Amino acid sequence: MPEIKLLTALEILDSRGRPTVQATCVLADGVSASASVPSGASRGTAEATELRDGDPHRYRGLGCRKAVEMIAGEVNEAMSKRSFSNQEELDRELVALDGTASKSRLGANSTLAVSLAFARAIAHQQGIPLYQHLGRNWNSEPSRVPRPIINLFSGGKHAGEQVCIQDVLVAPLSPETIDEALAMTWEIYQCAAEICLERYGYRSLTADEGGLAPAFPEISNMLEDAVDALRRAGLKEGKDVAIALDVAASHFYSNQLYRFGNEKLESKGFIECIRAWTASYPIVAVEDGLAEEDWNGWTELYRQLGNEVLVIGDDLLCTNPDRIRKAIRKKAANALLLKVNQIGTLTEAAQAAQLAREAGWSIVVSARSGETEDHWLADLATGWSGDLIKIGSITQSERLAKYNRLLAIEKETGWKLASWPIKGSDLAAIGEIS
Repeated sequence: MPEIKLLTALEILDSRGRPTVQATCVLADGVSASASVPSGASRGTAEATELRDGDPHRYRGLGCRKAVEMIAGEVNEAMSKRSFSNQEELDRELVALDGTASKSRLGANSTLAVSLAFARAIAHQQGIPLYQHLGRNWNSEPSRVPRPIINLFSGGKHAGEQVCIQDVLVAPLSPETIDEALAMTWEIYQCAAEICLERYGYRSLTADEGGLAPAFPEISNMLEDAVDALRRAGLKEGKDVAIALDVAASHFYSNQLYRFGNEKLESKGFIECIRAWTASYPIVAVEDGLAEEDWNGWTELYRQLGNEVLVIGDDLLCTNPDRIRKAIRKKAANALLLKVNQIGTLTEAAQAAQLAREAGWSIVVSARSGETEDHWLADLATGWSGDLIKIGSITQSERLAKYNRLLAIEKETGWKLASWPIKGSDLAAIGEIS
């Protein structure tokens, strides 16, 4: 059984220049590995708690020195010179050591950094790729590369809220390889950048996850410009490529009303709005279409759209098994957006993924708005046989590191992209615009 010799940590900066945590795990035989954890800007209230310093004079309270000290101190003292038979045993010890429901004592940034560093160290010790180790450890037999959905335009908390919805994404449908999907998306992105310059006098300044973020007058402009970019790239919407939405509706919901532009709509009215978007544009996935506590609204949204598009829960679910079980009972979604740092250990995230699989849901493995150049997400999405992967746009090194890792996995294995996990049978008929 592998024995941990030492755990250390370092405060580093994420892609937004905010502090985050990197942990290093040294095994007794001298093998070592490090892993860095991300942080989100658009956060669900049920997410596990990050440990931050709270010092207003340093990084405005966002420092992670306490998390670093926690790993190098209490966690190291509890875990070093101990052997663990598998990842689950280590993660159980981390959860028990924290002793809270939300990781508020150790911090989910601390526990996840250690969980990932241990997994990577074991993969190094065994001389196998991380995706292979993760697959073996959770009885997954990967045979494909997850299909990417890639940020094109951004609003909401990722881009100054010039429009309320958070992201419009490219969903490549016809490519069979990650190489083809990235080449297709790159051309679409360049066409979109040209449209932004022509229509808004806006050059390629980007949002947190690399999406273009001009001052769209309305949500309809955002969607129409996306379709125009697909067409300018010479592609057929609904056949070669489609679009996905991250609505992030919790951020403009208050007092049981969805407030966007001049509109104030109850759930029924906002569902009709989403329904109109999916009827008018080639939309194949809607993430967080309603607020995280609007459970009855989610059930109705799924009833209306679930046979045609992916109804993805992010803030609704927070990679939390209890919330996933509730969503399954209420028939509120058909896809899980899996963010490992929302729950705090690999084992708990794997449990969430297993619940989704048993319910017949699709799994979308996702990065966060604050990322690092660490590319473990690509291995995790592949090793756990994720259907889709959501990394961000086709720009910025913290995003490209993960796309480049997918390219390397593809070359090493020869695996093709996973099929698009759509429920409807006729993609070409979805939202086709005359």
